[in-house]
Amino acid sequence: MKIALFATCIVDAMYPRVAQATVQILERLGHEVVFPAGQACCGQMHVNSGYLREALPVVENHVRTFEAGFAAGEYDVAVAPSGSCVASVRHQHGMVARWAEEHEVKGADPTLAARADAVARRTYELAQLLTDVLGVTDAAAQLGSYLPARITYHPSCHGMRVLRLGDRQRSLLRTVEALDVVDLPEADQCCGFGGTFSVKNADVSSAMLADKVANICGTGAAACAGGDASCLMHIGGGLSRERRTTASGAPVRTVHLAEVLASTRENPLAVDGELALASGAKRGAR
Repeated sequence: MKIALFATCIVDAMYPRVAQATVQILERLGHEVVFPAGQACCGQMHVNSGYLREALPVVENHVRTFEAGFAAGEYDVAVAPSGSCVASVRHQHGMVARWAEEHEVKGADPTLAARADAVARRTYELAQLLTDVLGVTDAAAQLGSYLPARITYHPSCHGMRVLRLGDRQRSLLRTVEALDVVDLPEADQCCGFGGTFSVKNADVSSAMLADKVANICGTGAAACAGGDASCLMHIGGGLSRERRTTASGAPVRTVHLAEVLASTRENPLAVDGELALASGAKRGAR
């Protein structure tokens, strides 16, 4: 299968290793990964802040870029290592297009809504693509995923509540060889990022983050995994500011789902400064 990588702004600008890990995983399965050069922001921040008019050209660019590749047969589906950005493509793009048509925005394309819906139907979050389309149910057996570490897992709000990813990400993590996944108390509670929410409501956001950080550190895990770089950036900032460390003295950190799945025996992801964790990683455990 040919797969288009929708890298997303924050991954492209700040966490390119997540995009690289995504490509490694898909190529390991034998698929070809294409990077549409015209891609940019999905417009989620604009829409969430109520700037629908400003979001319109952003949506138009995304639709135009990805539909061209679909039409030319350059790829079959698109994937992003971000539940929030895929949620925007699937649930906001068509809405913005219909809003523009309803309000007779000058220059609005009356075909945009249908085109946006067509692109949305072929766009997947990483865990969604792996499980629902590519049939990955055992990361160790099918991807060679290996990580002797103790981690906990935070499900992002958009992935959980908008895309309804359910247990897809967590289930994949639990099949990584040697990985010990411990439950996160109040895992379904928001970390407090929410894009511009963390800026416009800084005090509330900080309080929510403090609760999340305390729950993560209470698990004894060396890292918190998740599927959205934006949430992990926010959580990682909180962990860093509070100087949270593991039993070995290494900083508690965040890791993206893609990085964990891309980790192998030959090239394992460093989590606690060392390969194995003093906090009780279970070698050979599934």
